[in-house]
Amino acid sequence: MPSSPPGAGWYRSLKSTTRSGLRVERATNQPLAALRGAMGVAIALFGALALSGPAMATSAALGAQLAGMATFQRSYRPGPWLAVATALGLSLSTFVGYLASPRPPLFLCVLALWSFGAGLAWVGGQTSGILASMTVAVMLVIVTLPATVPEAAQHAGVIAAGGLIQALLVLVWPVNRWGAHREALAEACASLADYARRLRDDPFAGFDPDPLMAAREAAAVTPGQARSRPAELTGIRSLVERLRPALAALADPRVGAAEEGPQRDRARELLRAAAEILDGAARSIRTGEVVPVPDSAYRALATPAGGPVLDGMARHTALRLIGLLAEVNDALETPADDDQPRYLPRPGVRQLLPLTARAVRLNWTWRSPVFRHAVRVASVVTLAEGIGRVVPYGHGYWAAMTAMMVMRPDFSQTYSRGVARLVGTVVGVGLASAVMVAAKPVPWVCGLLAVVAVGCAYLTIRSGYMALSTLVTVYVVFLLSMDGLVLSKTVEERVGMTLVGGLLAFAAYALWPTWQTVRLPDRLADQIAAAGRYAAATLDAFGSPSPTSRRAMRDALLDYRGARAALRAADASAATEPVRHRGLRPSQLADARSAIAAIGRTSMLIEAHAPSATSPSPGATAFAVVVREQLGRAAQAVRDGQPVHLAAVPDAFQRWEESGDGTPPEILRDASILTEAVTGLEESLN
Repeated sequence: MPSSPPGAGWYRSLKSTTRSGLRVERATNQPLAALRGAMGVAIALFGALALSGPAMATSAALGAQLAGMATFQRSYRPGPWLAVATALGLSLSTFVGYLASPRPPLFLCVLALWSFGAGLAWVGGQTSGILASMTVAVMLVIVTLPATVPEAAQHAGVIAAGGLIQALLVLVWPVNRWGAHREALAEACASLADYARRLRDDPFAGFDPDPLMAAREAAAVTPGQARSRPAELTGIRSLVERLRPALAALADPRVGAAEEGPQRDRARELLRAAAEILDGAARSIRTGEVVPVPDSAYRALATPAGGPVLDGMARHTALRLIGLLAEVNDALETPADDDQPRYLPRPGVRQLLPLTARAVRLNWTWRSPVFRHAVRVASVVTLAEGIGRVVPYGHGYWAAMTAMMVMRPDFSQTYSRGVARLVGTVVGVGLASAVMVAAKPVPWVCGLLAVVAVGCAYLTIRSGYMALSTLVTVYVVFLLSMDGLVLSKTVEERVGMTLVGGLLAFAAYALWPTWQTVRLPDRLADQIAAAGRYAAATLDAFGSPSPTSRRAMRDALLDYRGARAALRAADASAATEPVRHRGLRPSQLADARSAIAAIGRTSMLIEAHAPSATSPSPGATAFAVVVREQLGRAAQAVRDGQPVHLAAVPDAFQRWEESGDGTPPEILRDASILTEAVTGLEESLN
């Protein structure tokens, strides 16, 4: 259980999250993409303004603005579909909200239900959570504009039209269409090149698997995307994933080249060549043009004039590394064969529905942080809207809209975004107010200023939430000013109700938190269990080598990487929280993570030596069963807060070693290193 939050802990956490929220990064989007998004808003806004007046223009502009915002979310799905999905969601939510708005109790019930659904949408990831939050925010604004049901239908229609305009612009004016996919794959190659260079000086250098995970996510495309995907994005990712264990195995003196002498010099030469080839691959992928590899790298891959320097398992690993590097180069110069898997299938809408339903069922419990977030959001947004209707303001919905947009499933993002929105609102209202007082622009000029503001928002969307909030505030003020909004009310209501909404969000998370700190044991247990499955899968590849066992090994590796990323994200969030877990000390968690990393690294070395076909090793199969079972029990013990006992693993290894079943000595050496890593995990947790 978490300890009582001391005052010092809250001060430290709030100070950290405040600094994070107010930070402005020097990062911008592509100017052409920002210009395209602003053009979509301009077409929707001025078209509706000319045909129907300021109120309808406001709806059209909001639909186009948020649909354009959707295309900038971190997603590898086609941009037009994100814009269309956002527009349809906005259109439906605003129309349903208007039908309920004449009856305040009914509207509050609909708002609570819609907010709960938006909070639950986080089961699908950050993109779906943010887009769902937008639908609630726009509902709160648009329901105040129409006066009749036909007008509400018209507003819903122009919102959808604004999104369709953005989608059409993305289709007819593609800007760096495959840029995100290129960057993900190129970053994976570049990170592996950096890893190879670091291995030359440190055989046990650490490796960040996040770029490989991002590359795999980017490789999942729809059949339509696969037909138009550039050749340099096909067939590289799987080779890069297989290169990592080969690099590590060659550099490790326990299973690869000797620690000193000619073998180590030869290993460094091969690692340098690998780094140069992978750097060239990264540049080729980014530019779409084949970048020639230095001749020195090719010469390094050739067998030395005096004959092979490496022997045994080190030579086997070197030959595998050379073969993989050659395949990378060939894949960049020529398209993949037709019989080679060309892409990982990305689920379409039909496939997403059952997957989403399953995710919702898994999270339909009080233990789920997403479910708790959904309940928290529904409660706070509904309360904020109720307060907004009671206070003597004409635009009290800004409190509910602020709460909806700043609340996230974790403490750090909620507080940092809340502070950023409060500051951004004050700054944005001040800037827009100064322009309005000085120039007193007519509606068409207000629309033009709104388009400029949203273009700047698109351009700086990656600069930080405070910068984005400031520009969006300027945009909304200019947009609402087209309909004769009184400036003094804008300042009073938007700043005042934003403060109310932000304070309600802060109070809700303080009174009913979902601390990542208390979930650290579960995350740690997940990684322990995943490490056990990965280690067992690599051993099974020797016990019963087959395509099935190799596929199981790759799947287990992906699970291990996912569990590792989840633990690291939870640990990073917990570091900003004002509570500490009583049962798991920070030093204990750090030692356990190091031990699990050793298990993962050793399993990777075993994978690097996995044969395509060889005589079965019954001892490896039996040892794999013990490793999987014991680490699974250790994971459950961590969840229950009980002592961890892993003595059965070294006992099982000793029986295997003494059995004399014909297992090659090199594999027994790998298994011995794995056993030492498992023993280290037991020591770190007790």
